[in-house]
Amino acid sequence: MAVSEITSLINKDIKLELKQRYAINGILLYVVSTVFVSYLSFNKIVDTTTWNALFWIIMLFASVNAVSKSFVQESLNRQLYYYTLASPQSIILSKIIYNFILMGILSVICLLVFSLLMGEFITNYPLFVTALFLGSFGFASILTMIAAIASRTNNNFALMAVLSFPVVLPLLLTLMKVSRSALNFGTWGENIRYILALLLINVIVIALSYVLFPYLWRD
Repeated sequence: MAVSEITSLINKDIKLELKQRYAINGILLYVVSTVFVSYLSFNKIVDTTTWNALFWIIMLFASVNAVSKSFVQESLNRQLYYYTLASPQSIILSKIIYNFILMGILSVICLLVFSLLMGEFITNYPLFVTALFLGSFGFASILTMIAAIASRTNNNFALMAVLSFPVVLPLLLTLMKVSRSALNFGTWGENIRYILALLLINVIVIALSYVLFPYLWRD
């Protein structure tokens, strides 16, 4: 694994995304339209619990749609070509970093549109932004690895949805606890154990991806 390999692979993914803009445009349209439909349904949310739950539900499904294409768009011939150029560790880490960048942009847009239409309830912005950052990285790392596994089957999107739910659920529940506290004048001291739990989840997923992906890639 080399930093130059990871950088080159990330640049490749960014250039492909900019060339095929229908993917990112479709995801952004999904986020904006989902938030707008929620706005039409609720008109205005006055309960922070409902606001928090709806926000993370939209983020979850947007993440699945955004990351599911990570390996699907790569043909077998292209994957074989990558296999001769870069190490499996470089490939999986580059995919995770790229998806994290994509999720970061997506989460910021989702937060802005959601707050504009559904109301503003955040009282501790640093805490909420930290949860959003760790959540984006967690979604990117978990779903990227699951997308790699699902890409080996014909019905990859359905398999990804089934495999991702039990893995993403602990991350999602922890994120909702931190963000709910950020909506209700919570402090860092009250949430430090949840922040550490989010960091631990991300570290474990990265370590597992680094160790296990070479065996999956070799097959």
